[in-house]
Amino acid sequence: MKVSIIGLGYVGITTAAGLSEIGHEVIGYDIDKDRVKLLQDGKSPIYEPGLDELLRKNISEKRLTFTTSPEKAITHGDIIFICTGTPSREDGSADLTQVEGAAKTVARYINGFKLIVEKSTVPVKTAQWIERTMKLYLKKHIDFEVASNPEFLKEGDAINDFLKPDRIVIGVNSKRAEKMLRRLYKPIRSPIVVTDINTAEIIKHASNAFLAMKISFINMISDLCEATGADIELVAKAMGMDKRIGKQFLRAGVGYGGSCFPKDVKALYWVGKQYGLNFELLKNVHEINESRIDVLMKHLKNALWNLKDKSIAIWGLSFKPNTDDIREAPSIKVIKRILREGGRVTLYDPKAMENMRKIFPEGEAVKYAKDKYEAVKDAEALVILTEWDEFKDADLDKVKNAMLTPIIVDGRNIYRPRKVKRLGFEYYPMGRPS
Repeated sequence: MKVSIIGLGYVGITTAAGLSEIGHEVIGYDIDKDRVKLLQDGKSPIYEPGLDELLRKNISEKRLTFTTSPEKAITHGDIIFICTGTPSREDGSADLTQVEGAAKTVARYINGFKLIVEKSTVPVKTAQWIERTMKLYLKKHIDFEVASNPEFLKEGDAINDFLKPDRIVIGVNSKRAEKMLRRLYKPIRSPIVVTDINTAEIIKHASNAFLAMKISFINMISDLCEATGADIELVAKAMGMDKRIGKQFLRAGVGYGGSCFPKDVKALYWVGKQYGLNFELLKNVHEINESRIDVLMKHLKNALWNLKDKSIAIWGLSFKPNTDDIREAPSIKVIKRILREGGRVTLYDPKAMENMRKIFPEGEAVKYAKDKYEAVKDAEALVILTEWDEFKDADLDKVKNAMLTPIIVDGRNIYRPRKVKRLGFEYYPMGRPS
């Protein structure tokens, strides 16, 4: 099938690569000329394991191209995916300006029947606005339909999630649209859930909000463990053995970040509020997550007394491992708090340092290290904010010898407390006896 992708952010690039990999002819469109040029060369502007290889393979096999021409993209595809951004407004609602812009662009260049598919995470009823916008801006009567096909991609494992998903959700209003999307995904052997469009839109928001709720719940219990001397790791392990609960997303720590959970929790809370519903649970989920930074900073201050003029190493800047994404990353909030109190930071991350430089340029109080060991040289504390494997496998004797004072504040609980303390560190994990 011929497919067009509007918007080449994280979701758009992954969708373009995935659909071309299963045999479709895909054109990706974006207004950013530099981004399109990079993609044409088979290089992704975002770090995602395996993505560059997939891009190069399908470009060379002539199934995947990229363009800055909206007309070329829109006239190409029988199915057009809208993968534009939906950032949060100040009140927590989703800003759908880019989605509206995509709909207007499709209306301008549409040349025959098209199935227009929401791939971006959007509030319920967005499809109705896309359809209304299309009808308002069409210059002549051309038939089209709108459908919803939410993405469920985990950064760091997005290719696998696309090619081997737990389920494919398609929200449609007609058998014609259902048939087209079933044909599109036929090469992927995964369950397909067919719903109306409103239901499909809610499924994505509900899924992300529920996962965020699990993280905030275990962090709430983590606070109880700290207060009573219990061990959150053992609590989570035992809870996760219950098949009704499951072990995923029961990792206590410094909280969730990224482009999805913070935005989607706030957006779903706002949607509930618009319909007069009590969604205070989601407000509490967000507040518990925000309080994780206070807990970590309390540990840091307990260890160092004062932060002024102290040198602090930070391992991990991305919101999770295997990505360079720092959107809503806990590291940003921690760095701001340390700098505000007069501390100095040396930062290291395997992939995210270039993105972080845009927020915290190198200077007297902010340094960037070439590796994890350089980062801890003469540091008075090490703060761990992302659970990269290379941090788990670090030579802790080498770390201790490089530090001025052997103190670790572990926001991700990557070490066993007894082992670390046996090596001579003061160790401050989250929700575990220290």
